[in-house]
Amino acid sequence: MAYHILVVDDEREVTSMLERFLTGNHYQVSCALEGAEAVRRAKEEKPDLILLDINMPQLDGIEICRQIRDAVACPILFLTARDQDSDKVEGFEAGGDNYIVKPFSLAELKARIEAHLRRDRRDRQIQRKVFGDITIDYSAREVFVRGETIHFNRKEFDIIKLLSLNRGQVFDRGRIYDRVWGLEGDGDDTVIMEHIRRIRLKLAGAGCGSCIETVWGIGYKWIG
Repeated sequence: MAYHILVVDDEREVTSMLERFLTGNHYQVSCALEGAEAVRRAKEEKPDLILLDINMPQLDGIEICRQIRDAVACPILFLTARDQDSDKVEGFEAGGDNYIVKPFSLAELKARIEAHLRRDRRDRQIQRKVFGDITIDYSAREVFVRGETIHFNRKEFDIIKLLSLNRGQVFDRGRIYDRVWGLEGDGDDTVIMEHIRRIRLKLAGAGCGSCIETVWGIGYKWIG
C-alpha cells in the first residue's frame, strides 16, 4: 500500500505542484490550505509523513505542529523560506523532524522523504525493553515508569532510543545530533543539552532517577 503524505501550504500552486510530483512517485497525497483543516486532517487521516509550511495565515506551521504532535507519530518536515538557526530550533522543539528551506529541489525533497520513511519503518520494527522501573516500547514510541505513561516529544524519544539501545556506550553531543537529526543536522548541537535536561526532568517528575549519565568532557550514556 502506498505511503500517505499530507501536504500543508496556503499557496494552492505549491500544494498542486507537490501533489502532482508525489502522486507521480506513487505516494497517496492529501492537501490542506489552512491550519484548522491541517490539524483535522492530520488527526483523522494519520498520514505516514507531513510536509508543513511554516508561514501560514492565522495558525502558523509551528502551532499546527504543536497541536498535532501528540496525536501523530509520523515524521513532520517543515517547508519554509526562514533559515535562521533560531527558527530551526523552534521548529524542532515543536516536534518537527526536518527543515527544508525554500526554494528546494524536488530531488532533494524526495530523498529526504524517503530517508525519513525508511527510518520510521525501522523504528516500528523494534519491540520493547525494560530497564528497572522504565519500560520502553520502541514500536509504539512510548515510555512507561512503573506502568505510568511518560510523554516525550519525538526528538526526546529518539535520544532515549539511541542511548538505551546502546546501553553503556558514550555518545558526544555531535554524534547524538547526527544520529537523531540526520539529514537536517546542520544546526547547533547545543540543543542536545536542553533535550537531555527535559528528559531528566520528566523522569524525575515520575519518581524515577535519570538513566542518562553525563560523562564530563565527553558526552552521555544510558545507565538504566
